[in-house]
Amino acid sequence: MNGLSTVLIVVGLFLLGGIYSFVKQQMPKGLIVLLSIGAAMCLSAGILRLDVWS
Repeated sequence: MNGLSTVLIVVGLFLLGGIYSFVKQQMPKGLIVLLSIGAAMCLSAGILRLDVWS
């Protein structure tokens, strides 16, 4: 498992947790959308790196 892939996946999962917390606290939708995009990008980049380099 590549180190960068692991970091990207962990950051993506951390952002998903932040999204859940922000939704519960009724935070602005723009911030939630930005976090969602960031989480999706981190998770997909981490998974793609795992598939490409393994």
